[in-house]
Amino acid sequence: MKLSEMKQVLGDGDIQLTKSLGQNFLHDQNQLRRIVAAAELTSGDSVLEIGPGLGPLTEMLLAQAGRVLAIEKDGRLVVVLRERFANAPNLQLQHADALDVVKDHSRDWHGWKLVANLPYSVASPMLVELAQNPHRPERLVATLQLEVARRLMARVGDDDYGLLTLLVQLRYAAKEYFKIPRGCFFPEPEVDSACVVLVRRATPLLAEEQHEAFEKIVRRALSQRRKMMVKLLKGDWPLLKVQEAIASLQLTADIRGEKLSLKQFVELTRLLIA
Repeated sequence: MKLSEMKQVLGDGDIQLTKSLGQNFLHDQNQLRRIVAAAELTSGDSVLEIGPGLGPLTEMLLAQAGRVLAIEKDGRLVVVLRERFANAPNLQLQHADALDVVKDHSRDWHGWKLVANLPYSVASPMLVELAQNPHRPERLVATLQLEVARRLMARVGDDDYGLLTLLVQLRYAAKEYFKIPRGCFFPEPEVDSACVVLVRRATPLLAEEQHEAFEKIVRRALSQRRKMMVKLLKGDWPLLKVQEAIASLQLTADIRGEKLSLKQFVELTRLLIA
């Protein structure tokens, strides 16, 4: 679907796009093909697409995947999508708030791949909810705000390293990302975007039942960046145990949470819940 076709569909349907829904549609065919290629789809794949909009990415996904579940919040666009893909047997179109859908952690996404141009306003919570699901997708290929992409791909020591980095990278290995200029979207957003590729870890860093403790630790440790981690963690664990854990990791007593790597937070979790 080219830009001219998008404008015509919107005009014919008298559809005014809503900024609050993050409706910036990717129309650049080269970028769309890059996204689909990054998903490494096969005919046996099940794909979750969140926010299909007018369906430019949906069309490419349907051509390569076994089935596509597309969740669209805007009822006006659902009407357009139903008409456009009326003859697509491998498409399931759901009119819903995708954030509500992914918050249901009883849903099994284990054999699925997320491939989506996510609305900026909900991109981070959407990815965190999917990652926290015990039956999380095997691959996340998501287009989102460049700033958020950098946080997802960050390593300890990077300016963008923080809570989002750790919550997602506990479950997913950050494989790659590529920038997408704002001019590739309609309407053109105020910032550049990027597509991130995250692959579910084949060997979990922690057992599933330990994830809750990990999240509690990193949230507390990063809650006040200027404060020493020992002082923050002693609110949830005995001070002596925290001090011993920090010492066993060969870290200084005055270290701050932002200085710990993912691996160190994993080891700290094991020590504190032992």
